[in-house]
Amino acid sequence: MTSVTPPSVNQQTIELAPSYKIPIVLLLMAIATLLIQPWISLPLALFGLFLLLQTVTIRLQFTPTALDVYRSNQRIRSFPYSEWENWQIFWQPVPILFYFKEVKSIHFLPIIFDPQTLTACLERFCNFDKMREDGLK
Repeated sequence: MTSVTPPSVNQQTIELAPSYKIPIVLLLMAIATLLIQPWISLPLALFGLFLLLQTVTIRLQFTPTALDVYRSNQRIRSFPYSEWENWQIFWQPVPILFYFKEVKSIHFLPIIFDPQTLTACLERFCNFDKMREDGLK
């Protein structure tokens, strides 16, 4: 597994390192339930493999103006911070889900990225309390 420390503040674009924790836990749970409940094991294994594939191929990059989503080095989506209304990371002791709301849509992403760097980037680029104080939001 890769361990990344949060990047310095002066970097313009920050790419989040992958985190394989959730896919590996799901695959281990599938193996553990295989003998007890094979029908539960199969969906867990498939979902774990799906998340493992996504962890390998998907990358998030925080730029000064937007969160960009890349698949195999090709940008597939951009989410400008100016359209964000809120964000939250669910189950902070064991972060498993990242939620953010734009003006016209809501997004949920599994935490398949380094959660510490994700939090640091969100607080840096999408600090709504600071934006309200500065009169930007």
